[in-house]
Amino acid sequence: MDNKINNPISRESLHRSLFTVHCRSGFTLIELMVVMIILGLLAAIVVPKFIGKVGPAKQKAAQSQIELLGTALDTFHLDVGRYPTSSEGLQALITNPGAEGWNGPYLKKQEIPLDPWGNPYHYEAPGRHGDYDLYSYGTDGAEGGDGENQDIVSWQSLK
Repeated sequence: MDNKINNPISRESLHRSLFTVHCRSGFTLIELMVVMIILGLLAAIVVPKFIGKVGPAKQKAAQSQIELLGTALDTFHLDVGRYPTSSEGLQALITNPGAEGWNGPYLKKQEIPLDPWGNPYHYEAPGRHGDYDLYSYGTDGAEGGDGENQDIVSWQSLK
């Protein structure tokens, strides 16, 4: 056994193989630069495609929340025999406004959700378009608008 350790040929070849592995264990600057350029090109192509989807996704989320709130309002109506008044508002879905037959809360969480832009939903009863009107003013927070600024309403689907 002692012969193998003191053998100069095997020691030299072992040293050479360790030296070669040690020197090739990292990436060169050029390899890193090529990878960075490829990642930059991919990000330049992919990111703008996703950014354009944020506005419509928020509109769809608002429409879904309005539909869920509408379901809670319909359940309130079944229990109480009427929809909450404008003065009672959506808060009547969480706390009893003094209505006989109230069997709530009608929402899982103990708070009225805000629209995806951080604003409260607007509720009117009786509504101009039905028993109640439930709506969000959208991205711009102002009545009316087109595209991403359009109002999200309970009485019609998104355009």
